[in-house]
Amino acid sequence: MEIAGKVAIVTGAGAGIGAALAYRLVAGDARVVVADLDVDSARKVAADLGDHAIAVGGDVANEQVVAELIATAEREFGPVDLYFANAGIGGGPGLDSTEAQWASTIEVNVMAHVRAAKLLVPGWLERGSGYFVSTASAAGLLTQIGSAPYSVTKHAAVGFAEWLSVTYGDKGIRVSCLCPMGVDTQLLSGALIPDDPEAGALAIKAVKTAGAVLSPEEVADTVVEAMAAEHFLILPHPEVLQMYRNKGSDYDRWISGMRRFQAVLRA
Repeated sequence: MEIAGKVAIVTGAGAGIGAALAYRLVAGDARVVVADLDVDSARKVAADLGDHAIAVGGDVANEQVVAELIATAEREFGPVDLYFANAGIGGGPGLDSTEAQWASTIEVNVMAHVRAAKLLVPGWLERGSGYFVSTASAAGLLTQIGSAPYSVTKHAAVGFAEWLSVTYGDKGIRVSCLCPMGVDTQLLSGALIPDDPEAGALAIKAVKTAGAVLSPEEVADTVVEAMAAEHFLILPHPEVLQMYRNKGSDYDRWISGMRRFQAVLRA
């Protein structure tokens, strides 16, 4: 997969990984729809990128908003080749998470991906090509200490990406799933569990203790490299693969280790 000349939509592109992806794609001669709930942030990114980008605001968990993104891309640049389902939110803490927190996290972290694929895949099947990149998290392969909604929905995002690849991978549709650990974004600045500072601090400490905190630009470079090789699992932190292997090889031992890690963090 080469990105030059391709038309892309990147959600959550007003800042963080999404913005870095937009810059990296345009640097590679792609044209990008910069989508974000914060339309002012999206406009700033698009303005900086020039004629190869356009900004659209809206909640990408809303199917109509995604349909408008696709229509805008087609009108301004042509048929969509690449879709980066990157927008994501933290959520609540544990069993005391509210129904509203669960619902919003499921909508943004999972259903936004499902609805985008629902709209894009039929056209990609007709054309015989398309690339769907899901931003999940290492929490989707391992877990997230401190936040049940985040952990559960990121597992679901990985599961949906797997299903999408298995179902359509031999029909010209490529799928990749991005699963980083710590990245220097708003989530690590208090937005992981915004309504519970204590649980949020625990969750952020767990992420920062587990490995290096990468820049969004480093992650974006890794994504484009992995897409060129059409790898499904994108791991900016290579050590996540060994952690995942350890989990699969002895689940009980892994859970015991995570309990000990959590106890150390709390102490």
